[in-house]
Amino acid sequence: MTACTANLRAPSGARVVLVSPYELGRQPFNLAQPAAWFKRAGIHAACLDLSQQKLDPAVFRDAEYVAIYLGMHTATRIAAAALPKIRALAPAARIAAFGLYAPVNSGWLKGLGVEAIFGGESEPDLLAWVQYGIAPAETVVRRDKIDFLLPDRRSLPTLQRYAKLLLPDGSQRVNGFAEASRGCKHLCRHCPVVPVYEGKFRIVPMDIVIADIAQQVAAGARHISFGDPDFLNGPTHAMKVAEALHGRFPELTWDATIKVEHLLDHADLLPRLKQCGLLLIVTAVESVDGGILDRLAKGHTHADFEAALAHCRALGVALAPTFVPFTPWTTLEGYRDLLASLLALRLVEAVPPVQLAIRLLVPQGSHLLHLPDFAARVGEFDETLLGYPWQAGDARVDALQADIMAWVMAAEKIVLPRGEVFDGIWARTHAALGVAAPPLDPAQFGTAIPHHSEPWYCCAEPTDAQLAGF
Repeated sequence: MTACTANLRAPSGARVVLVSPYELGRQPFNLAQPAAWFKRAGIHAACLDLSQQKLDPAVFRDAEYVAIYLGMHTATRIAAAALPKIRALAPAARIAAFGLYAPVNSGWLKGLGVEAIFGGESEPDLLAWVQYGIAPAETVVRRDKIDFLLPDRRSLPTLQRYAKLLLPDGSQRVNGFAEASRGCKHLCRHCPVVPVYEGKFRIVPMDIVIADIAQQVAAGARHISFGDPDFLNGPTHAMKVAEALHGRFPELTWDATIKVEHLLDHADLLPRLKQCGLLLIVTAVESVDGGILDRLAKGHTHADFEAALAHCRALGVALAPTFVPFTPWTTLEGYRDLLASLLALRLVEAVPPVQLAIRLLVPQGSHLLHLPDFAARVGEFDETLLGYPWQAGDARVDALQADIMAWVMAAEKIVLPRGEVFDGIWARTHAALGVAAPPLDPAQFGTAIPHHSEPWYCCAEPTDAQLAGF
């Protein structure tokens, strides 16, 4: 897994440059939406996606303002590496940061020369910053309703440059990216959405969602990924969007992220969503350990996960669970139980190997710090990590995580099949336990499901290639 570093033809110099360091291999909605606001105000704004483009001097030639979108940890780390180069290309430009990871890292960003920090529904504040030239003294986090506009994607790289949807038969589809809502009504303690939105979510009007998808279909999209933190936060709105989408584009497939809790509470909606083209559901399972799930405030149990999986399989909808397997409470036996669960449920082929190497990140503002026993065991905030360091209760767990991450990264480079990577993880885990690894039967791995060609994860550390790619 590497970021594409092709030096695409960049837009001409603009008064405002909107920069996305990284967004999971997707064409960034969160550049296209503010670009539309600037366009309506008659302000020339250019979009630059560092996952696909170089820091071209032509883009910054006339820049007076640069706004960097920090939607996730990986993007924030890449932005830190890019900021000195941006400053060199546009020494007179004023710099802002917006997105989930901007408010929680405001002090650190100010130390890097970022003058304005915006969170939540940032578009009105970004526009005001440029129109009036006044940086707010404090971080601005807006949670009230705003007018969503048709995203302006014209200065972004083409959809064909981004991650594709890969199908089990070996075919692939050009993937578009839309948002039907922002924020989330849930308060999972480890989630980066929570410190900014605090349980609120805002819907994007259905006509805007469908018009945005229509322009992506015209640009070649044959599948759409919804980037909502949870597509069923507003089930009525979600159904209206799905039905309108299917009515307009009956051949289009799509995927969405939905909580295990919602998969069960709204199980009656899933057949209708399937009829509307739903192909794949991503769900944040995070752990199969009940105690860890309670600490993360996930709102589901292991049994709930198995019930949701069975329901999706009965409907013929692929379920892709995600995990945060290494936490301060993870034990070697507990990690082995996770691997055994994937085998028992025949989910090995449904889980990108990097998911089995993820270490819990604890950013500023994390609600995990509300747990007294947890707050007492983390170290001081580490600006190089952009998080609070922690160690597992058993040093062997930390060593195993580092070993597995190194193995997964090496396997990614040579494109090993998921089953072979899992076999290596299985062997390393049992070696850490000091016992022989039971032999694996590939029949236990399950079957391949549709998945995206970019397997990275929003809360993972960036790779060397990502940090140098722009």
